[in-house]
Amino acid sequence: MSENPYQQQPDPSQGYPASGDAAPASGAAPGHDPQQAPYGEAYGQQPYGTPGAQPGYGEAPQGAAYGTPAPGYPQQGYGQPGYGQPGPYGQPGVDPAYDPQAKSRLAAGLLGILVGSLGIHRFYLGYTGIGLAMLLVSVLSLGFLAPIVGIWGLVEGILYLTSKSGYYSVDSTGRPLRA
Repeated sequence: MSENPYQQQPDPSQGYPASGDAAPASGAAPGHDPQQAPYGEAYGQQPYGTPGAQPGYGEAPQGAAYGTPAPGYPQQGYGQPGYGQPGPYGQPGVDPAYDPQAKSRLAAGLLGILVGSLGIHRFYLGYTGIGLAMLLVSVLSLGFLAPIVGIWGLVEGILYLTSKSGYYSVDSTGRPLRA
């Protein structure tokens, strides 16, 4: 137990004495040359804990009080220039009545009026079951029932254009239709 198996041996080609060489006359540890720069300074680095070293992450520079910004960095906080504070409804500048995922009332109504016999307006709003039923009735009847399904689509198209509340004013997810 007298020897550390993990002790690193200096490289003789770098100018450090090998483990078998004589130790320096001063009280330095074996394998350490006091004229050589300490480990890490060879590439311009300063050893840890020396004055003038850069502070670590989250540390304030020496002599700076807590909460003062570091030199070259602006004060952080809520008062960022160019940005307003959030309003009472969430994000600034966003109209709470506008939903970007909402479907258009005009598009649903025109699809119902123009191609209502194929159920395209129902597919657009997310009602795929009823849209598929309308399409299959029109196609599988070889067009004989297409005028009846067309009238159904025409009525629904008008209802989508005129209804402000109720079943014909929302899509399949319950979002209100956009004007």
